[in-house]
Amino acid sequence: MLFGSISYLNLLPFQVFLKRYISDTASKMSFRYKRAVPSQINNALKRREINAAFISSIESKKCKCTDLGIIADQKVYSVLLLKGKNKTDPASATSNRLAKILNLQGKVLIGDAALKYYLEGGEGLDLAEAWYQKTGLPFVFARLCYNKHGKSIKKIAKRFAKTKVRIPQYILKKEAQKRGITPKHLTWYLEQIYYTMGEKEKRSLKKFLNA
Repeated sequence: MLFGSISYLNLLPFQVFLKRYISDTASKMSFRYKRAVPSQINNALKRREINAAFISSIESKKCKCTDLGIIADQKVYSVLLLKGKNKTDPASATSNRLAKILNLQGKVLIGDAALKYYLEGGEGLDLAEAWYQKTGLPFVFARLCYNKHGKSIKKIAKRFAKTKVRIPQYILKKEAQKRGITPKHLTWYLEQIYYTMGEKEKRSLKKFLNA
């Protein structure tokens, strides 16, 4: 199985879980990874260059998907709209569309760069918060989708949903250092993200996709 992987911090718990899951099963040698930004992963799944990945919500409408997503209730801190001329983020699809749906003007900044910008005191509008203010609902930024190995992917999704992932300190330190933030900030950020879609999340996603 070729799994697409976004190297943003919001997927770190799933990546840690997946490595442990693979090492505990007979599937270890059958897993390979392709790392890229969200927009590239979207295209790779569509072209069947990968078999499964968390892809942008806006691209998931016609895909086979699980009930795992990248979700924030109110603020997310890593999807911002900065003042200035309209400018999309080439790494994103969902966030660019979200700004347009909300009829907001400015520069879209996502991912670890946006988080670092916020932590360093940068000012911007949190798009998850803007969505919440309009709808009263959490926002689903991505979904775990697949085009092959559906049974295995669904099993992984269910196991992850029931698992409380503990990230070792050495990984926290390593990932924080790579991004120029502190392990404390990294841990705090991950507390703003959750992954299991319930009725509210599905209602929110439907509203977004149909807007």
